[in-house]
Amino acid sequence: MNLLEVDGIAKNFRGLRAVGGVSFAVPAGAIVALIGPNGAGKTTIFNLIAGVFPPDEGTVTFEGARLDGLRPDQVCRAGIARTFQLVRPFGGLSVEDNVVIGALRAAPSVEAAHATARRILERLGLWDRRHERAAALTLPDRKRLEVARALATGPRLLLLDEVMAGLRPTECDQMVEFFHEISRETGIAILLIEHVMRAVMALAGHIVVVHHGEKIAEGAPADVVRDPAVLECYLGEEAI
Repeated sequence: MNLLEVDGIAKNFRGLRAVGGVSFAVPAGAIVALIGPNGAGKTTIFNLIAGVFPPDEGTVTFEGARLDGLRPDQVCRAGIARTFQLVRPFGGLSVEDNVVIGALRAAPSVEAAHATARRILERLGLWDRRHERAAALTLPDRKRLEVARALATGPRLLLLDEVMAGLRPTECDQMVEFFHEISRETGIAILLIEHVMRAVMALAGHIVVVHHGEKIAEGAPADVVRDPAVLECYLGEEAI
């Protein structure tokens, strides 16, 4: 059963075709990667799903209900959370308060929101830094905080926009294992944009490749990384 269905979405910006007729699906509980060169339209696709702006064509369906045209807060309430490529926490607030704000979307009380924040921060290795200002965190820790804030909203689908960028290989491996655990234990589906192919190959069971706003390949990771069109425009021969 598909949790998310993206059908023929397109978006133009002042005559520039940023996304043109892209279709794919994310099954319930699955981890799907959206990859492609810089400027391929990946983040625009995320923005269309998350309600930043509506598609000019096509539909976005989540759990059988249309999402296209909804505001970001309505998409979040429907059960989709996202991270951002440019991480911008509430810098003046503590790490814990940043996560509590996200948890208040679904928590029945402030106390429950704090309990949710503690559970997530412990799993991401940030609980010991809970009283620090978010602005004081290193980039890897800000990335973890971004994930924590999204998870705190209680999503059924998590959109991850380059959360591995800037991480060392060991940190990347830790994040991969964390997302595997979250997916197994909670059933949360994940759609990720990622350039770190080490993480993509370890996480994703299915890959969608876009280039110049159009889907050029889709399938199992082992097949996609050997697709001639993908090698030519993105991965290069060293991938095989």
